[in-house]
Amino acid sequence: MPTAGGLDKAIRNGKEIGCTAVQVFTSSPQQWKAREVTDELEAAFNTALRDTGVESVVSHDSYLVNLAAPAEELREKSIAGLKGEMERCARYGIPYAVSHIGAHMEQGEDAGLKLASEGIRRVLDETPQAVTLLMETTAGQGTALNHRFEQIAWLLDALNGDARLGVCLDACHVFAAGYDIRTPDTYEATFSEFGSVVGFDRLKAIHANDSKKGLGSRIDRHEHIGEGEIGEQAFRLLVNDPRFERVPILLETPEAPEMHRVNLERLRSYRV
Repeated sequence: MPTAGGLDKAIRNGKEIGCTAVQVFTSSPQQWKAREVTDELEAAFNTALRDTGVESVVSHDSYLVNLAAPAEELREKSIAGLKGEMERCARYGIPYAVSHIGAHMEQGEDAGLKLASEGIRRVLDETPQAVTLLMETTAGQGTALNHRFEQIAWLLDALNGDARLGVCLDACHVFAAGYDIRTPDTYEATFSEFGSVVGFDRLKAIHANDSKKGLGSRIDRHEHIGEGEIGEQAFRLLVNDPRFERVPILLETPEAPEMHRVNLERLRSYRV
């Protein structure tokens, strides 16, 4: 939900259109500088949670963060930025922070993953225990990491299976990365692979979005539910999958103020 006017307003607006789970930015996703969390902001947010009964809140970090950056200055800035996100989440009581983690920027995937693992270790070691970092699956656009399940599994292994490291699966991204979910057979094959390579115990959030671009395009362009290259059948399967009954499914579709209600109602209509 858009957070203009404060995180508390995002929660109330989410409830108004029927959300039981809401994703927010605790600061601008396009800036390094973040607004300080005051006692007043924290109190307003928690009052909104109590008033609305919204069950689950997830944050998303800045798009500027790149823990795999070959340049030390950017990498250090990214680590500090993600630490700040985790600290703000702890202050608000938000249990999950989603991050794209980073891109290797032509140094190679192996080198990028190694730097990313070192950055994640520092972030987890130096932030409150109450917040879990969720690595988001990516489309693999440019040199983005975590477009393959094996890369996510490598990072989990490199962090010795740290309990504070999980996964946010993005429907558009996995499809653009080459994982087909359009039919019952391909949907089950993709999620079975995720289960065996990564593990469903690590899946803490799902982004629901269709894709403007085709299977394996590696282009990250979100579309309204059922109106893109994925199509509605995948989302019918997703919202009725018993494996995800308690996993927050979060809309990341275009034109949020006008269309989130439409996309939410569409997803709800698929439930049987």
